[in-house]
Amino acid sequence: MILVWLIVLLLVAGVLAAAVARISPTLCRWVALAATAFGLLLSVQLWIRNYGALAGFTLGEPRQWLLEFDRPWIAGFGIHFHLALDGLSLLLVTLTFLLGVASVLISWREIEDGVGFFHFNLLWVLAGIVGVFLAVDLFLFYFAWELMLVPMYFLIAIWGHERRVYAAVKFFLFTQLSGLMMLVAILALYFQHYQVSGVYSFQYTDLLGTPLTPRLATLLMLGFFAAFAVKLPMFPLHTWLPDAHTEAPTAGSVILAGLLLKTGAYGMLRFVLPLFPDAAHRFAPVAIGLAVAGILYGALLAYGQTDLKRLVAYTSVSHLGFVLLGIFVGNRWALQGALMTIIAHGLSTGTLFMLVGMIQERTHTREMARLGGLWETVPRLSGAGLFFVLASIGLPGLGDFVGEFLVLLGSYRAVLWPTVLATIGVLCSTFYGLKFVARAFHGPNTNRWALPDLTPREATLVGSMAVLLLWLGLYPQPVLKSFEPSLHWLEQAVSRPVVGFHFQTDVGGRR
Repeated sequence: MILVWLIVLLLVAGVLAAAVARISPTLCRWVALAATAFGLLLSVQLWIRNYGALAGFTLGEPRQWLLEFDRPWIAGFGIHFHLALDGLSLLLVTLTFLLGVASVLISWREIEDGVGFFHFNLLWVLAGIVGVFLAVDLFLFYFAWELMLVPMYFLIAIWGHERRVYAAVKFFLFTQLSGLMMLVAILALYFQHYQVSGVYSFQYTDLLGTPLTPRLATLLMLGFFAAFAVKLPMFPLHTWLPDAHTEAPTAGSVILAGLLLKTGAYGMLRFVLPLFPDAAHRFAPVAIGLAVAGILYGALLAYGQTDLKRLVAYTSVSHLGFVLLGIFVGNRWALQGALMTIIAHGLSTGTLFMLVGMIQERTHTREMARLGGLWETVPRLSGAGLFFVLASIGLPGLGDFVGEFLVLLGSYRAVLWPTVLATIGVLCSTFYGLKFVARAFHGPNTNRWALPDLTPREATLVGSMAVLLLWLGLYPQPVLKSFEPSLHWLEQAVSRPVVGFHFQTDVGGRR
């Protein structure tokens, strides 16, 4: 039942937070903080309890899930309330609760109107994200996927900045339309499975290996891929992201960058590759090309921005391009790098959005032309900004470097020229990183800023993220070992013969 409680905890806390806000906005914040912190403790406890099994994994071990909860839901249609946890979902659920705590803390002073409804939406979008990472019934997965959409729409549209309604509607349309394409693909796979087996089922394990013609497999794969590529976001389906990030409140930006984008990457790892291995193999050159285009395009557009939030938003397009590259290269190093990039990007870019929010709260601007000289008046905040910019551009010794290095190492063995171009994208990231630091923090204090530095709450939050990035950069083994059973199972799933094809773990055809 612990998997159910991870979701129910957030749903109930959201309703409770909205109710107690009528009595005290501060009490509402404490309810939200307690729920996310308790969820974080539960997920860390699950990780500690199961780490021995994950780290001691041996090849050929039959067990796929660490924990399962399966009950019939709408039995006549083969729909189950089926949740399951493996190393991959455990890592991402832990990241969800960690950034949930950060989102509550960073909005402690920023949100003053509609505090109850804000925390209701915040907790419910987190519940949807946890549901996405745990659901292994495709109907339940789609239900959780859509549950994320409406609360995030309200977070942007109500508590965002000047063009918040435009950004929220754009986010809604992109996500909803691509989600409908995935729903059609899910239903088609459901009926195809019935024609073959005579059983109606949305169960993930039942649908694996469903015989499909090459044309049908490609069409269904593209339906899933479209939904996940929009969320990732993949070039050229990324255009909703800079607007949503720019207009969202700080907590909304943290959740968007740190979690919602990761649901797209998770969907590709969990569903696209295992369900449609041959179609994914045939589509891999296109996906790799789009990934490299996103790496370069995102880095160049980030350098061209004058708004700090838009700059950080475009860096996500570039960084998530490495994730897409690693997933569709598909060998062990590249997949490990994709996972490390997912987690490290959530910490580094999520914290960068927090720091931009702190700067905006103090200076009432995000325009780099109106900033400068902040190091003189807020040295701790400026130093933190420098640290997380260096993390974002892949400084050795920090988590982002490990992820991108593993992706490039894996892709080099499979596709040479895309790897060379992706490496140029890493070099381009240096320029937007230097621009961020130079324009915001350095130079003379011509505006005569006299601002408060990091508060104890902010310093604790930022310092914790820095420690985690150092840990990932210097000792990533616990994360990689936790992912190992899921990685082995993924390799087995995508090598299963379907309609006469065999998915290769290297795009170039080498194992």
